[in-house]
Amino acid sequence: MSRGLFITLEGGEGAGKSTNLVFIRQWLHREGREVVVTREPGGTELGERARDILLHSKQLHISPESEMLLMFAARSEHIIKVIRPALAAGKVVLCDRFTDATYAYQGGGRGLAPERIAVIENWVQGELRPDLTLLFDIPVEAGRERAGQRSEPDRFEREENDFFTRIRKTYLDRAASEPARMRIIDASRSLEQVERQIVAVLQEFVHGQ
Repeated sequence: MSRGLFITLEGGEGAGKSTNLVFIRQWLHREGREVVVTREPGGTELGERARDILLHSKQLHISPESEMLLMFAARSEHIIKVIRPALAAGKVVLCDRFTDATYAYQGGGRGLAPERIAVIENWVQGELRPDLTLLFDIPVEAGRERAGQRSEPDRFEREENDFFTRIRKTYLDRAASEPARMRIIDASRSLEQVERQIVAVLQEFVHGQ
């Protein structure tokens, strides 16, 4: 049995994670891998309820600290009930966002110190970290324009450009500090060009295991 692989997708608003997640799942299936697709916040009943609070509670003010802790409460449940069992069974876990998003949104965006996030990360996750993270990077204005064409904005999407500029910088800084794990995908290019970038990374990573 092939060992389980933990692959996460990250990026700002409008970067195309959801579209490309389908492409990645199909590619992995063709490679003979069993894939569990999940998301954060979400993935469990508790996680989906937390998602609804975090994304769609228009009138509810949530402090940055509470936002982070709610994210990690949902993540703990997600890890225990979905991620670790799937990895133990040799499956590929393909997750739309994980802890890099907390560093980017609650850290970079909301201004929480990364050291505080790291304490909770280590407590909740132990040694668990993604094997590979695909960072879909797009300039803030272009990404927001794409996102605005989809649906009514959620709590995060209603923030100002400066918020998303800080998020993008945090993501890129993390990618620069962990180049083996975090691979940048230029999401501003055409869909075909984006898919070629994805395949190049996946072939290197999956076939190198």
